[in-house]
Amino acid sequence: MSSIEHRVVVLGGGYTGMMAAIRLAHRARRTGVRITLVNPSARFVERLRTHQVAAGQTLAEHRIPDLLAGTGIGFVQGTATAIDTEHRTVRVEVDGDVRALAYDTLVYAIGSAADVSRVPGADLHAFTLDGPRAARFAERLRDVAAAGGTVMVCGGGLTGVEAAAEIAEAHPGVAVTLLSSDEPGAMMGPKARAYMRRALDRLGVTVRAGVRVAKVLPDAVELEGGDTLHADLCLWTAGVTVAPLARDAGIAVDGRGLIVVDATLRSVSHPEIHAIGDAAAIDMPWGRIHGTCQSGMPTAQYTADTIDRLVRGRTVKPFRFGYFHQPVSLGRRDAVIQFTRADDTPRRAYLKGRAAVLYKEAVSSSPVKLYRLSKRMNVTATLSKGGRATRRPAA
Repeated sequence: MSSIEHRVVVLGGGYTGMMAAIRLAHRARRTGVRITLVNPSARFVERLRTHQVAAGQTLAEHRIPDLLAGTGIGFVQGTATAIDTEHRTVRVEVDGDVRALAYDTLVYAIGSAADVSRVPGADLHAFTLDGPRAARFAERLRDVAAAGGTVMVCGGGLTGVEAAAEIAEAHPGVAVTLLSSDEPGAMMGPKARAYMRRALDRLGVTVRAGVRVAKVLPDAVELEGGDTLHADLCLWTAGVTVAPLARDAGIAVDGRGLIVVDATLRSVSHPEIHAIGDAAAIDMPWGRIHGTCQSGMPTAQYTADTIDRLVRGRTVKPFRFGYFHQPVSLGRRDAVIQFTRADDTPRRAYLKGRAAVLYKEAVSSSPVKLYRLSKRMNVTATLSKGGRATRRPAA
C-alpha cells in the first residue's frame, strides 16, 4: 500500500455518491486513498421509488452504513454547510456540532430537489417526493382516500405521470388530476405516449394539459387564467433546484447553480473538485445531460475510475454518455419503456405491459445490486456511451 494518504470526501449519499464511493474504494484499495462519505441521513433513499412511498407502499429499507460495510469508507451523518476551497475543507454539522473535513479530492454529489420557489404557495401547501416528505404525503393521503377526496399532481413529466398513476391505482376512490404545461410524457414517441395516456385514462386520472399553476392554496390550485381547482392534497413534481453550497463557495456554476465541469467532470475553476449527477453541468457533443439515475450512475462510475487513475499518475479519457431508454411505471401492474437515441430523443421501439413492468423493476432495483457487486468487482453502470454521437473531435 502507498504510504501517501490521499483524502477523498464524497458529499451526498444518493445514487451517484454511493456509487462513486464504493467503486473508488474497490479500485483504490491498494493505494493510500481514504474515503469519507457525508450524508444528512443514514437511510439510503431510492428516488426511483418515491412515488411508491407517496402512494402508501412500504419499501425495503436500506441503510448507508450497511451498504458501506466492508469497504473501509468512513461515514459521517451530517449536513455539509460550507466548502472552503482555499484550505480544502468542508464544514459539516453533526448533531449540533461542527466538524471540518479536510480533502485532497472532493466529489460533489449533492443532488436536486423539487423546486417549490417559483409558484406562490407551493412551498407552504404542496408536498414533494423529496426524502421524508413523500411519507408525510402518504399519511395525509390515507385520510383523503377515506373521505373520497381529491389530489392534484402538478407536473406532467415522467415523475408526475408515475406518481399520478401510482396514487390512482392504490386509492381508486381518490379523484386524481394531473396538471401539465405540455402533453404528459411529451419527450416520448407517439405510440408510447398514447399507451401512457390510455393507462392514465384506465386508472381514472384526469389529465389537464396546456395549463400552468399560478398559485397553490391550502385547499385548491389556482391556474393561470383564473380557474381554481379544489384539492385536498397537492403533490409538486414540476421543476428541480439544487443547493447553493457550490455557488456560495465560489465554485464556477451555471445559471441554475450546477457546477460547470470539463470533459473529465472536474470543476473548471477548482479541478480538485469532481461534480457528478444532478450537481453537474455536463455537455456532450449532442447537448447537455439532464439529471436522471440513468445518467448519474455512469458519471459516478467514471469519476471513481478517474480519481483512481489520477492518484496513480495515469492519463484520463473524456467522459462519454448516451441515453438508452425512458422507463415509466404506470402503477404496479403496467409500465411503458421508450427506447431512445443518445440525445434522449425517441426511437420507434418501445415496450409495454407485463414485459415493461419486469423491465422497469430491473432498472429500479439495479443500483443497490450494483453497490453490492462493486465491493468485489468492477461492474458497469453505463448502458450506452452514445456511439458516434458522443465522440469528441481530436484536439
